[in-house]
Amino acid sequence: MIVGIIGSGGREHAICKKIKESPKSSQIFCIPGNAGTNSIAQNVDIKINDFKSIKDFCLKRKIELLIVGPEQPLVDGIVDYFNDTKIKIFGPNKISSQLEGSKIFTKKICEKYNIPTADFKIFQNFEDTKDFLNTAEFPLVIKADGLAAGKGVYICKNVNEGIVAAEEIFGGKFGIAKNLLIENFLTGEEMSYFVVCDGENYQFLGTAQDHKRVGEGDLGKNTGGMGCYSPSRLFNQQLAKKINDKIVNPTLTAIKGLGTTYKGFLYVGLIIKDDNPYLVEFNVRMGDPECQTILPLLENDLIEIIDDCCQGKLKKGGIKLNNKKSICIVLCSKGYPEQYEKNVQIDGLKNILLKKNQYIFHAGTKLENNNILACGGRVLNFVSLTDDFKNSRNDVIKLINQLNWKNGFYRKDIGYRVIDL
Repeated sequence: MIVGIIGSGGREHAICKKIKESPKSSQIFCIPGNAGTNSIAQNVDIKINDFKSIKDFCLKRKIELLIVGPEQPLVDGIVDYFNDTKIKIFGPNKISSQLEGSKIFTKKICEKYNIPTADFKIFQNFEDTKDFLNTAEFPLVIKADGLAAGKGVYICKNVNEGIVAAEEIFGGKFGIAKNLLIENFLTGEEMSYFVVCDGENYQFLGTAQDHKRVGEGDLGKNTGGMGCYSPSRLFNQQLAKKINDKIVNPTLTAIKGLGTTYKGFLYVGLIIKDDNPYLVEFNVRMGDPECQTILPLLENDLIEIIDDCCQGKLKKGGIKLNNKKSICIVLCSKGYPEQYEKNVQIDGLKNILLKKNQYIFHAGTKLENNNILACGGRVLNFVSLTDDFKNSRNDVIKLINQLNWKNGFYRKDIGYRVIDL
């Protein structure tokens, strides 16, 4: 099967590697890909928002299965754009993708279907927001309504922090903002829960706990993710039943109520309190770096799973994850998530000999004159699977130290809740 993968991050490199392992894959194209995907697939220099060029290329190269990695093309309707072709495209359509594209859309579904989540208010201008904040009880969570690359969320401890958040959101930091969402702060522990859906049925695809703050101890600014571990220490079958019954099933019912169905990966971001799940957010794709942490645990052929979903034939109970403990640590450019230097050369990657169950996924890299350059804030994802989380983390840190990239930094405490007990 000829497969196309849209995206250029660590998530797409992890998907590409898993697809490459399948005997069903004959050729893989990554649009646009990165320096890592270049070694196992053919990169194609097309921007992910250029739907016409992507479609023309897919038709010309007879791509049979197209996997959409990032959220932006999904929210912009790329799946619907391919409706007039015979190409199987994996991901939710434009209506379903509002689950991530609009936090207010999701909150209204929660309200209608009694999905447990934080109480919320919607504001359409800065003045009304400011008036509310001046009399509100803190802490509060303030969110940009649309996509914000994982960064449009502010946890505000006081009115001054709230006003700064509102000013930045309505000021256009994350694009044009017509609405803003303010939620009560939920206390508890975070968990990421993943399923894959075929329009009628869905199957469990793993759990993880992400570390989004730039600093150790989960302090500092929000990032796209500094690392994570899988499976989550909170996960058990009783909790899974509650998540499915209270959150996943009602959400898929809500999507059907809008006259469509949900196909693709679904990320359920949760707060767990007293063994009960509360929805924080949905993502309509695999998380990043959760994808890089979970996919190495997958024992199935990923092409089979995705192909079955596209055809509405997902096999019940067919997905198997091994029992290893997976840790992913993200090596970032110094200065991230603020200003950082771009096009910095990374030497020595070819000299690192990876053992079984060790991986390096490229995120913000590109190939130029046979040199690997860092072109993003999150640059490389180091992953190790062992029988023990501490051993996995130690292995990853050894690999990062072996690379010894002077322009990078990373968090040494990823997985601390499950390791440093």
